[in-house]
Amino acid sequence: MIVRTLLAALALSLSGAMASAQSIDLSPEQPGRPRAERNEAAIRLLSPNAKLAKEGVFTVAIAAGRLPFSAYATDTKTVIGSDPDIARLVADSLGLTLDIVPVAWADWPLGLASGKYDAVISNVTVTEQRKEKFDFSTYRKDELGFYAKADSSLSIKEPKDVAGLRVIVGASTNQEQILLRWNQQNVAQGLKPVDIQYYDDDVVRGLAIQSGRADAYLGPNALSAFEAAKDGKTKLVGTFSGGWPLVAEIAVTTRKGAGLAEAITQAINTQIQNGNYAKVLARWNLVPEAIERSQTNPPGLPKT
Repeated sequence: MIVRTLLAALALSLSGAMASAQSIDLSPEQPGRPRAERNEAAIRLLSPNAKLAKEGVFTVAIAAGRLPFSAYATDTKTVIGSDPDIARLVADSLGLTLDIVPVAWADWPLGLASGKYDAVISNVTVTEQRKEKFDFSTYRKDELGFYAKADSSLSIKEPKDVAGLRVIVGASTNQEQILLRWNQQNVAQGLKPVDIQYYDDDVVRGLAIQSGRADAYLGPNALSAFEAAKDGKTKLVGTFSGGWPLVAEIAVTTRKGAGLAEAITQAINTQIQNGNYAKVLARWNLVPEAIERSQTNPPGLPKT
């Protein structure tokens, strides 16, 4: 209950500030970034056999690509975003200096397994297949979101709510597969089919929503939420798990058996309780994806 109250209060107090492009700080200094105190409870959970890539340093790989997750600051070399902020809180908690290593997404599994870095914090979803090689400490829900024009009255909570709507979705994505399953279910129940639309260009997609050619867009909630906060032209009208009908979560990823996961989980839970975690999510407009408690190696998405 305490965590829910903290998240709700911060969402209300900071959502207004996030609503304008001017409030989004892209500087390398990131003066609004929360910092954490050394957490002895977390440090005690570090395995005696844990070996860091560099002594006294928490080396974290991040695929810098797009905000709010991670991107380069105005100096074109400092990585900023929600994932670097989480990395900073964990490093602070463990009494370590943070070293962020920008990597290509495809390269992180091999680099992590080889000990090139200690963790990957880059919007990685927990899956059963990945758990065979890596440990996980969850820190955010994997959420998809429906976004509509800012003055829309739509509310999408279940499959029947999309019946008859014109919905934009990315081709060959998990959200497309979910929307197709919803549509199949609706048609089988005698409801109107969804008019599914595809646009390769984000600008064209936005124009389709604003002009009324489409009713809603379905995509990764975090990316759409960040855009909505910048320009105020769209709003969230429904969210559900990226693993629908299963729950999916994003996690700090470490080598299997490296002896770091339990300590990282404790560090995250302390930041959830003291409110720093909520501040990170609020400053990047990610409050809807908040978790109430970090878990080590929870059930992941099943193998396909």
